[in-house]
Amino acid sequence: MTPIALLVPLVAQRARRDRLQLVLWIVGTAGLALMATAAVGSTFGDESERESILRLTIVAPAILIFRGTPNGAGEGEFAVFLILAFLGLMAGLMSTFLAVRHTRADEEQSRAELVAATPAARTLPTVATVVHGVLANLLLAIAVAIAFMASGLDAGGSAVTGLAVGATGVAFLGVGLVAAQLFRTSRSANALSVALVLAAYVVRGLGDALGEASDDGLVRTAAWPSWLSPIGWAQRTEPFDANDLTPLLLSIGLAVVLVGLVFVFQSARDSGASLLPGRAGRATAGPLLRGHVGLAWRLNAGAIASWAVGAVVAGALATTLTPLVDQIGSDAPAIAETLQQVAGPGASLEEAFTVTFFSMVGILAAAAALQAVMRARLEEAHGSAEPVLATPVPRRGWLGGYALVGALAILVILVLSAGGALLGSLASDDPAASAENALKSALAQAPAALVFLGLGLVVFVLAPRLTIPVSWALLAAGAFFGIFGELLGLPDWLHDLSPFAHSPLPVGGEVDWTGGFWMLGIGAAAIAVAVVAMGRRELTTDG
Repeated sequence: MTPIALLVPLVAQRARRDRLQLVLWIVGTAGLALMATAAVGSTFGDESERESILRLTIVAPAILIFRGTPNGAGEGEFAVFLILAFLGLMAGLMSTFLAVRHTRADEEQSRAELVAATPAARTLPTVATVVHGVLANLLLAIAVAIAFMASGLDAGGSAVTGLAVGATGVAFLGVGLVAAQLFRTSRSANALSVALVLAAYVVRGLGDALGEASDDGLVRTAAWPSWLSPIGWAQRTEPFDANDLTPLLLSIGLAVVLVGLVFVFQSARDSGASLLPGRAGRATAGPLLRGHVGLAWRLNAGAIASWAVGAVVAGALATTLTPLVDQIGSDAPAIAETLQQVAGPGASLEEAFTVTFFSMVGILAAAAALQAVMRARLEEAHGSAEPVLATPVPRRGWLGGYALVGALAILVILVLSAGGALLGSLASDDPAASAENALKSALAQAPAALVFLGLGLVVFVLAPRLTIPVSWALLAAGAFFGIFGELLGLPDWLHDLSPFAHSPLPVGGEVDWTGGFWMLGIGAAAIAVAVVAMGRRELTTDG
């Protein structure tokens, strides 16, 4: 058979395995793009309001870490300012997960060795993964471009935006492939890949914040750190203005170099081996690893720490930026109205500002809890759970350990975000009031996060193979409908389906915990049902 004849079924097999994950990633990312572009027309339709918002970045350049490089107040340029950097982040995560899943994870499961025994050998499967990743990012680019055009924006600028997002994903595809060569486990490869994607996002943000603003405050030239990030290269295309595709050659060039290194590395190592040796373990387990709960915590500690970093930053910004509240109210009334819509009727602007940031903390807490559930699924799928369950540990106790770790993850995220808020409140005009508002907002996120933990566990017990995609889909839908539902004019019943819509947030100086208590009960009941049902379910070890 010719190489092409061998390559086609390998690419088709990867597409089939990823059909659900890729649909969720691509549709979800395009949905975010559509939401952002729609918000420009509905919420920031007045050009003078957009100009006021962009000029605020001169006073508080830290805002740019979460947005992008200002490049004008037109609707297209403003949409790119709002969402392009985050779309690049999503493309990077999608691509690195894809790369590790079809390389290092397959080697862990011995699938790669079976394929290597066929005429495809060891090279063609890697080529198939590259082709599959490029095609996935091409579909993502098309979906993002369509989302921008659906809001009535210029087709040329929309196409450049889509290509910028797709090229960023291709660059990070190479990053994920190299990470898979370095480490012996997919967990370590994914951890490095995610860290590099987040680092690229932060470095780009620092470059934007350190850049120079134009005299009118509507355009900012990013500083040199932005040139170190593929996401920064995407922004350099300046969609809807210069529409310059030249910077994307850097992303493609980086991908080509990294893929070339992958083939060099692969030819120098045995199947299943890694370039970096695994760290030798201790001769005897420490106290933490003498029980299944301690093992579950150890397996999840790295992921929890990653989410905690974001929570500390969000908590600190919630109170650090409150001195800007008065200026936002006078110079950017559109932002003030948007914040108050998200927080709910009756909220003061300062309360709305704090609540908005802590709504993001709630999403991070739910994500950390769900990752504990996903870790349980990975342990089951990889066969690592069987040795644990061969001991006197019962299946219910094993899953209960992961449920406990998920609940502890929520507590860690909320406590650390509150700590960041307390430090940030020292810069506010009324530190005591600011700190009190932040603490109430942090505590208010616990019920919704617990509901998502319970739902994730129920999915794990009833449909284990769908645990990861369905868990992320539930969280994405909950965040979208609950936090942005009223802002986008969605029906009340759809908004009320989200646990985040019922968080007991401080509004008007008061907190109504009725919905919070109901959610705590629902979350606890879902966890209990899942743990009890686990005793009657067989392990499902295939992915």
